[in-house]
Amino acid sequence: MKKIRLSFFAILLLGAVVSCSSVPEKNPALQRQWMLISFKNFSKEELVKNKAEINLTGTMEKGKIRGGANMGCNNIFFTSEFKSGGKVKISGVGSTLKACQNMELETAFSQKFDEMTNYSIEGHFLTLSDDSGNSMKFVAADWD
Repeated sequence: MKKIRLSFFAILLLGAVVSCSSVPEKNPALQRQWMLISFKNFSKEELVKNKAEINLTGTMEKGKIRGGANMGCNNIFFTSEFKSGGKVKISGVGSTLKACQNMELETAFSQKFDEMTNYSIEGHFLTLSDDSGNSMKFVAADWD
């Protein structure tokens, strides 16, 4: 009887261990699709027309999110790490290489995006900024 009980508990324990998995990190206030509404001298209408956005809905692993962006032409990819104290690190920025008619917004965004070092979330707005006063402001795409 002891062997049966021991076998039963061993199988039960093995089943519990196998079914356990780590829960992925998630930050719902941050991990969303964000529409660019303010950047340099580009008008809001131009940003909306280009469907300028960053997408932070990817899985967070070890505090890092693989993200994507589009400024109207190429697909841009990057890794972002949002840290405590409003600090952000954007790295590994790359993109597809399509040649489009108007690439001013995309070029300007690509040149400044990985220089952003600070972030803040206020309501449905995300602001990225650097230490030189440059900033990008986004609104959550799911906000009505």
